[in-house]
Amino acid sequence: MSEHRYVFIETRDPFQGSGDGFVAETATTLRRRGRAVAVFLVQNGVLAARAGARGSTLGALAAAGVDVLADDFSLRERGIDARDLTSGVRESSIGTLVDLIVQPNTKAVWH
Repeated sequence: MSEHRYVFIETRDPFQGSGDGFVAETATTLRRRGRAVAVFLVQNGVLAARAGARGSTLGALAAAGVDVLADDFSLRERGIDARDLTSGVRESSIGTLVDLIVQPNTKAVWH
């Protein structure tokens, strides 16, 4: 049986409270089990990527070995510069997301 890669696509504003913690908890658990995990922030999901964003778990995710990526277009739309991102969060493109989810044995979860 081959190993799966997991890609979580986070679109929600983390400060709305809806589904609070689902992505962070699930991604961390999968990573602890040795799975390759990426969290791709798009739309309002990028709001948590700002350095100093209250309640953001993205730094902890990156420290746990989860690849945390923020969509460059979504960042620009919200006036967030890549230099202002939380440590461990990298600016990326939708093309990178496509490359991630078309890899064999990849499970994508849209949240």
